[in-house]
Amino acid sequence: MKIRYYTAGLLFLMACQTEKTAPQLSFSSAAASPGVASSDISKVWVSDKGDGTFQNPVLDADYSDPDVVRVGDDYYMTSSSFSSIPGLQILHSKDMVNWQIIGYALDRLAPFDHFGKPQHGNGVWAPSIRHHKGEFYIYWGDPDFGIYMVKTKNPAGPWEAPVLVKEGKGLIDSCPFWDEDGKAYLVHGWAGSRAGIKSVLTLNRMNPEGTKVLDEGVMVFDGHDAHPTVEGPKFYKRNGYYYIMAPAGGVATGWQLVLRSKNIYGPYEEKIVMDQGKTPINGPHQGAWVDTKTGEDWFFHFQDKEAYGRVVHLQPMKWVNDWPVIGEDPDGDGKGQPVLTYKKPNVGKTYPVMTPAESDEFSNHLLGLQWQWHANPKATWAFASNKGQLRLFTDQKPEGGKNLWDVPNLLLQKFPGETFTVTTKLKFTPNPKLENERTGLVVMGMDYGFVSVVSKKDGLYLTYNTALKADKGTPEKEQILGKLTGNEVQFRVQVGKGAKCQFSYSEDGNTFKNAGSPFTGVPGKWIGAKVGLFAIRDDKTNDSGFADYDWFRISK
Repeated sequence: MKIRYYTAGLLFLMACQTEKTAPQLSFSSAAASPGVASSDISKVWVSDKGDGTFQNPVLDADYSDPDVVRVGDDYYMTSSSFSSIPGLQILHSKDMVNWQIIGYALDRLAPFDHFGKPQHGNGVWAPSIRHHKGEFYIYWGDPDFGIYMVKTKNPAGPWEAPVLVKEGKGLIDSCPFWDEDGKAYLVHGWAGSRAGIKSVLTLNRMNPEGTKVLDEGVMVFDGHDAHPTVEGPKFYKRNGYYYIMAPAGGVATGWQLVLRSKNIYGPYEEKIVMDQGKTPINGPHQGAWVDTKTGEDWFFHFQDKEAYGRVVHLQPMKWVNDWPVIGEDPDGDGKGQPVLTYKKPNVGKTYPVMTPAESDEFSNHLLGLQWQWHANPKATWAFASNKGQLRLFTDQKPEGGKNLWDVPNLLLQKFPGETFTVTTKLKFTPNPKLENERTGLVVMGMDYGFVSVVSKKDGLYLTYNTALKADKGTPEKEQILGKLTGNEVQFRVQVGKGAKCQFSYSEDGNTFKNAGSPFTGVPGKWIGAKVGLFAIRDDKTNDSGFADYDWFRISK
């Protein structure tokens, strides 16, 4: 049975721009790198075991609230990007196990000034990706402004400007649906922090173009009695039933709920079709049902792993009496539990191992697609160098900012697995007329730590800094590690189990000295910890200092 939903296709990143027409350093696209070299395969986590099976998670990184759809032989994933920019990161796969980042649908977030400063936990929540009548759509809820949609006729882009489909506070987790009669609908959840209500799902009529709602909406499900915090709905139709697949019970501890009805407005029957069971996979829920051309059904969901974020799992799925059963069902009660390893989906062919980009040699004028800024970027933050380096100019810290939590020009990427090592090489050229220009390697979350080089009157100094409860405005604690000979250094952070992070530095590229005691990474606001680079200063100037980063490498 073919799934009735509307899928989205290949996306390529539009060059990041600040408001109006200011150019910004571009990010690479799939067109720039049509193949994947073995050196590009992750040294940290590979789901494909090479023997026809895979291990979960298929993506051991923070692709929160994943939605996945099939277009012909291709699968596309998007996920919550919150206020990270570029937003709405897009991944592509041929077999649902091997994935590459291919682009973004958002180069910046509106209102531009609002998202020009860090808006932790705000922005893009739980998107849905669909295709209808030759056009590709992504819908998402912004809890402060309403439900937005972007679309294009060409999956390679460019994408049209976002359209505000439904304005209001607390509107989140939206999914469109076009029925056989051409009528369009939108289902969404509510954020109690803004709306004052939660745990209910609302269905609106939309115009056929999917650009605006036509009514105030009907509450089609109330989860207060048995399914608190029901959210993240995805809408499908099969065998005459309308299905709303929605998570409930909370991110870390919840379950996968399915609602069905012969009438789109209900009443809906309800059934829990997957929970943790006897597995170590906590809170398995919120994701996407997809099929294969060979007739198999599969389901993507996330698992909350605290500092590591919400990682993506793939589960087999079957239909029993027009109810889905997700994962394995050892006792036959119709409620599945996650699998840890399984035979790969039968997509008719075998495809090579691929993993999302992690390391970056900065060898051309394009940044790797794994990078995201902490807020809408300025054109002056970063430039590609014709010497095969990434140049970060120092930017003045925001007025009134307490610590890096308030700094927008953090260039970050997701943790790629549970244990890994990051090493980067840089040359720092501060403005000799200024003091306290700084650049470094950071692990960022509500607690953060970094190793840096900072300019003083008598030269450059190495420091190790931490801030606990940074989101509460806690000031940093700084440890001076010593004076730097010259202006070149390598920084490293080794991340172990439990997100234990040991920073170190090397002046000769061979011998690394530990920087202080280990720091424990923690999540950000609704996201996992991230790792990356920054360059900041205290003072206003007409000639910023800069740091040239030669490479950024992630290894086991």
